[in-house]
This record gives sequence, C-alpha cells and structure tokens, in this order.
Amino acid sequence: MSGPAHPEGAGRREAVRVLIVDDHPVVRRGLRAMVDDLPDVEAVGEAADGAAALRLLDDGTRPDVVLMDLQMGDGMHGVEATRRITARPSPPAVLILTTYSTDADILAAVEAGATGYLLKDAPPEEVAAAVHAASRGETVLAPPVAARLLGRVRAGGRPALTQRETEILGLVAEGLANKQISRRLFISEATVKTHLVHIYGKLGVDSRTAAIAAGLAAGLIRAV
Repeated sequence: MSGPAHPEGAGRREAVRVLIVDDHPVVRRGLRAMVDDLPDVEAVGEAADGAAALRLLDDGTRPDVVLMDLQMGDGMHGVEATRRITARPSPPAVLILTTYSTDADILAAVEAGATGYLLKDAPPEEVAAAVHAASRGETVLAPPVAARLLGRVRAGGRPALTQRETEILGLVAEGLANKQISRRLFISEATVKTHLVHIYGKLGVDSRTAAIAAGLAAGLIRAV
C-alpha cells in the first residue's frame, strides 16, 4: 500500500481492509489506485458484481469495508449483494459508492443494510473519511444524499421519538450494540430491543442503518 510513510512503530494504525465491487474494469482500477493511495487503507480484493464479491468472502477474503456499486450489468446488483453480505455473521460494513442518487436507490441500499452512501464524484479525502467511519460502524451519507432523505422526511413530517428512544438511536449511531447500550443506560437488553422496535415503527424503517439515516435526515440525532 502506498501513502505517507510512517516511522517504524510510531503510532501506525492497522490499515482498513477494503473490497471493491464494480462491474467496470477501468473504474475498479481507478478505485483501487485511489484506495491504495489513502492513508491507513488497503485494497484486499476486487469483484465485478455482487455474486463475485460473495465468492471472495466465501474463499476467505476478510475486508473491513466493502465499496459497493449499485447497478452492475447482468450480475447481482449492489442492493441484493448488500443484503446478503450484511446478513452474514460479523459482516463487513458496506459503503455504497455509485453515480445513482434517486430516492429509490438510496432507500433500497439503506434498507438492505448499507452503512453509508457516497457518490462517485466524492473527493478522495471524503472517501477516506467515509471508509474509516464505516469501519467503526458509523453511518456516512454524502451531502446530496442526506439532502434527499431530509426532503422525504420533511414531506412526511418529523417523527416524534421519546427522549429515551432518541438517546438509544444516538447510541446506535455511535456504533454500539444492544448489549453495550443496555450497559450504558442501565436497562435490560430486552428493553433496548423493545425501544428499537418502537423507533423502527415511528421512522418507517426495518434496520439499524435505515433508522440512523432517517434520524440524521430528520435532525433527531447528530452525525458522530
């Protein structure tokens, strides 16, 4: 991996491992060159569609983050691949990197479990920050994507969460698991799950990532 040199053992962080999924070879090469040039990030594989990405995971490739395109020709598209990847035990984070920014595309990806959504015109420093944030379990939305989600939320009215629900949603956005939230708030894990069910219902979502995205768009919580 190229990038800034570090003195031997001087506070060097372990590199975030990235798998690149895109059906265009030229785009993949460009993304790999960009990823390999980012500090503390390394590409560990490439796939031309979702099915190929799943095979790499089955064969032992262990990325921390998957950079996933949405539309990939005749192969498995990004939403279905994201759904299958995030359904695995201890899955990598999936960060959508695409040219598509319609409401349907964004919502489908978020509902499938994507941790973030960036557009391909994002500058390298934005991609770098997003990759590191995704590896920490944080949700990342490109400004145009966040604006579209905000428009949808405003059109439907701001959902009303209780103080406790807002608190739990904020902790979910920080990447905490249910057990960690229960310890932080001195409540049972079952109570956390009950609150999440209510949060999902009020926000009209069915996943943690979608709840975070809706909460951010509605201004219910702040970006970490």
